Amino acid sequence: MGTSLGTGAQEREGGRIVDEDAVIARVRAGEPEAYAQLVRAHTGLALRAAAALGAGADAEDVVQQAFFKAYSSLGRFRDGAAFRPWLLSIVANETRNTVRTAVRQRSLAGREAALVEAEPLIPESADPAAAALETERRTALLTALESLGEEHRLVVTYRYLLEMDESETAQALGWPRGTVKSRLNRALRKLSRLLPDFEPHRERPVTRRNERRGGDEHE
Repeated sequence: MGTSLGTGAQEREGGRIVDEDAVIARVRAGEPEAYAQLVRAHTGLALRAAAALGAGADAEDVVQQAFFKAYSSLGRFRDGAAFRPWLLSIVANETRNTVRTAVRQRSLAGREAALVEAEPLIPESADPAAAALETERRTALLTALESLGEEHRLVVTYRYLLEMDESETAQALGWPRGTVKSRLNRALRKLSRLLPDFEPHRERPVTRRNERRGGDEHE
């Protein structure tokens, strides 16, 4: 996931690089079939996001509706903006609406199972012992997340379970970058008390580019 998304944003679709700006321009120009490239490139992450946020068995329906709403809103999409965090903000809204309408909370076990089904987080080639340890750590993290408030749970989910950088997280959640920083710091302090062995830097993808620092501090 180390791809930098911005002007000229690109994403992988089945091993092939997709120029998102070019695809969006084609859709706007009257080639709706080109939108399928964006759907294929982002479905895995969108399903993981819906599952992590509590959509459970409705994750596929949530994602399908999110892609439809994103397609319908492409005319208002800002040129040069990153498509992925914009899509995930729609996924988050759809998930909240689905959970609220159903008047239910997803269980931790169901949330974890949906995350694994949506897109494996551990490669098949991984050492079995290391894979078991990683699964154990993620289960412990999900359990601890249940004790956090919604805003803190959301920021940790986007930054570590969905492996989004600070800028993408801010766009997806509609928060200033300073707010992402301050809420993430508070959430991590709470998690460190619940999980003494929790080391957030190990959750970040090693191939991700170094982020530029910036943003005003807000709570």
